[in-house]
Amino acid sequence: MNRAAILIIEDDPEIQEMLSLAFAGEGWKLRQAGTGEDGIAMLEKHGADCVILDIMLPGMDGLRTLKKIRAEDKWKAIPVILATAKGEEPDIVAGLELGADDYVVKPYSPRVLTARIRAALRRLEEPGGEEKKFWQEGSLTVDALRHEVLREGLPLDLSATEFAMLLHFISHAGIVFSRNQIIAAVHGPDYPVTDRSVDVQILALRKKLGEAGDMIETIRGVGYRFRGAP
Repeated sequence: MNRAAILIIEDDPEIQEMLSLAFAGEGWKLRQAGTGEDGIAMLEKHGADCVILDIMLPGMDGLRTLKKIRAEDKWKAIPVILATAKGEEPDIVAGLELGADDYVVKPYSPRVLTARIRAALRRLEEPGGEEKKFWQEGSLTVDALRHEVLREGLPLDLSATEFAMLLHFISHAGIVFSRNQIIAAVHGPDYPVTDRSVDVQILALRKKLGEAGDMIETIRGVGYRFRGAP
């Protein structure tokens, strides 16, 4: 996806310029907005394949902008990477629960952000290669072809990363995966993310799954596994 359209919603001109230079060799189409309102307007007019979203924006902040993006069915599959100066766990969890696919903490390396965008675009191009495409576990239904998760018949609003993580777990039920193996399965090898980030994303996924979240089991000192419905 060399000609992917990347929308950068960032109010700092220096960061906008830095990212323009960093992405120059990627062949991406770059669009930039300085406010959440302008970013939403650009999405309406041009769409995007990936959004880089600053949290600390004038007017409508990044979290409210993210909420608006995820409220629209036509934008739910677009990967959104939050850029935040707030690296504390509650801030990160809040973003993930609202539907962010990933986050970077300022000051961040443009090379790291570039790698994360590439990984997000790869997930769009390769939406799961398992032969089986449909699972039913207790109250939980996962349909890979429709990119849909239901709990007790009601749709759940999962981010692309949360969906990929759940799909990996449910398609390998009973197998214990280390955090590094989960990162590799969802984002690809050599993806720059910490073990703690995996824990935070699984916490956010469990909360969205409600009671069904108990099926993702923590194996102390090892990682996680999907144990299925009792």
